[in-house]
Amino acid sequence: MSNQPRILINKPVFFTSGAFILGLVLFAAIAPQILQQLFDSMQAWIFGNASWFYMLAVAIILISTIYAALSRFGDIKLGPDHSEPDFRDPTWYSMLFAAGMGIGLMFFGVAEPVMHFLEPPTGEGGTADAARQAMGITFFHWGLHAWSIYAIVALILAYFSFRHGLPLTLRSALYPMLGDRIYGPIGHAVDVFAIIGTVFGVATSLGVGVAQINTGLNYLFGIPVGVSVQVLLIILACGLATISAASGLNKGIKILSELNMILAILLMLFVMLVGPTVFLLQTFVENTGVYLSGMVSRTFNLYAYSPNDWIGGWTVFYWGWWISWSPFVGVFIARISRGRSIRQFVGGVLLMPTGFTFMWMTVFGDTAIHLIMSEGMADLAETVSNDATVALFVFLEQLPWSALMCTIAVAMVLVFFVTSADSGALVVDQLASGGAENPPVWQRIFWSVLMGAVAIVLLMADGLSALQTATIATALPFSVVLLFSIWGLFKALKLDSMKRQLRSRSLSRGSASVSAESWQQRLRNMVMMPRRRHVERFINEIVRGAMESVSEELHKQGYAALIRDEEGGQITLIVAHGEQLDFAYSVYPMEVARPSLTPEEVENDEERRYYRAEVHLGEGGQDYDIMGWSRDQIIGDILDQYERHRHYLRLTH
Repeated sequence: MSNQPRILINKPVFFTSGAFILGLVLFAAIAPQILQQLFDSMQAWIFGNASWFYMLAVAIILISTIYAALSRFGDIKLGPDHSEPDFRDPTWYSMLFAAGMGIGLMFFGVAEPVMHFLEPPTGEGGTADAARQAMGITFFHWGLHAWSIYAIVALILAYFSFRHGLPLTLRSALYPMLGDRIYGPIGHAVDVFAIIGTVFGVATSLGVGVAQINTGLNYLFGIPVGVSVQVLLIILACGLATISAASGLNKGIKILSELNMILAILLMLFVMLVGPTVFLLQTFVENTGVYLSGMVSRTFNLYAYSPNDWIGGWTVFYWGWWISWSPFVGVFIARISRGRSIRQFVGGVLLMPTGFTFMWMTVFGDTAIHLIMSEGMADLAETVSNDATVALFVFLEQLPWSALMCTIAVAMVLVFFVTSADSGALVVDQLASGGAENPPVWQRIFWSVLMGAVAIVLLMADGLSALQTATIATALPFSVVLLFSIWGLFKALKLDSMKRQLRSRSLSRGSASVSAESWQQRLRNMVMMPRRRHVERFINEIVRGAMESVSEELHKQGYAALIRDEEGGQITLIVAHGEQLDFAYSVYPMEVARPSLTPEEVENDEERRYYRAEVHLGEGGQDYDIMGWSRDQIIGDILDQYERHRHYLRLTH
């Protein structure tokens, strides 16, 4: 029978966020017009007076993210030094893409390029220059800037959680500034903010997005477009999301993400092959060049000398949307990224989704523009201008096997909604439980059902737009917090890098004498392939004795030192330093594959195993084996590592 508690929540966060959500939903249901006016005026003020700050903040975020990967910090792992990724690369890409913006590509893949093509921010619409400009703008809105926002939030959370043992909640991003005060009211408030933003972000996306599914079903089967149908669709999506969330990260979410990634690739390849293939290949190269060559100017272009409403309605709106979603997506990406180095993480989160997004936007956007420009399909342009929800299906109607393709598109939209909802339930449960890794299943079910219920109430009360506006408005205060968190991240990375440099010095073998016998013993230790029981006996007899000697001497010097036996035969010496970082030196048996190094072993290709007595510090495995070392040699190694630790404390004090 499981010993897992029935309830595992952080009460101040759980109940406070629940009260706020209930209050806002009731307000939106009772007086949606008043709430809409309130948030519209708030958003108008932000766009009118703080656009410069949004643009500058996103530029700093992108530069910081790239610097973290390319600098000396890139080799630092999001976890102990010996950790390995929890998920293989294709699964990881699928999961972060599905949670990040998969549904957005379905909705805007055709609509946004066409809208920019018809009404560009400068110049005349409907021309070749407008088409080039439209794709450059679309790449800009969905490219590196957007993914860098998700990446930096996820990087901050994953680093402090997996590397420093802090809870995987948004409060941990403030640790460099607040220290242990993150466990108090300020930390609670930050997590409440993240939960409210996630619940309303997912709920509004469910409510707004079912309109696209409803439109697709109307095209395919004549199902009427209306609130009642959309409510049923939300119930269906949240029912599937509840099942997926209950099954856990390694089953439902993983399987659905991989399925939708496969469908997305197949649909994109189909459109590319039946569409103007050569034209699409040409425009992909040209679009990428336009994007890269204009990145700096677009990043800082506020149209200050020729003011218009375009920048607020598009770029600033997008930056606010990505930032407001970053707590949810950031926590989820952090959750699935344990064990990767910062360089691997940033490279994967920035480059892979961005590359796929560019190809998707080119295939769908440029094919639609080609149909309008070269084949005179004015109806497609008019339809997209009037109703963006129908853009994808009207577009697919122009291609062969349109009914089948529309069916696949509807299924993809539905699955993208399911993956957003189940990822959202997982993240909110993580936040509300104080960062617990395996809270009770009923809690994930509760949050999944709640988000569906909120979406239904807001849809029926016509309050979705107000809450969507409110969600975007929250981006302004969070962007300020995020900039301070980036400063704290680099401060911590600098200290971590300094510690790694100290540890990288050559390891001593203690006070071993260089006698004729010592090199022979050393050679025997090198070629020895011991079994587990041999390593465990060595740890219990030799290593323990060495640790006891060091511990006794430290006690005489007035230090608090203890030896702790842990699971798996591990033994740890801990030296407490009060408010400073404690020193921990662990040895435990590690199973590894036995290499074939002699002619006899090469002939027998059966994989065999042997064990090493691996040394671990607080930062993780050090990748060296002390099996066969003498008691004095182990004491020497402990003292070497402890000396480096004390030197690190002196440098950082």
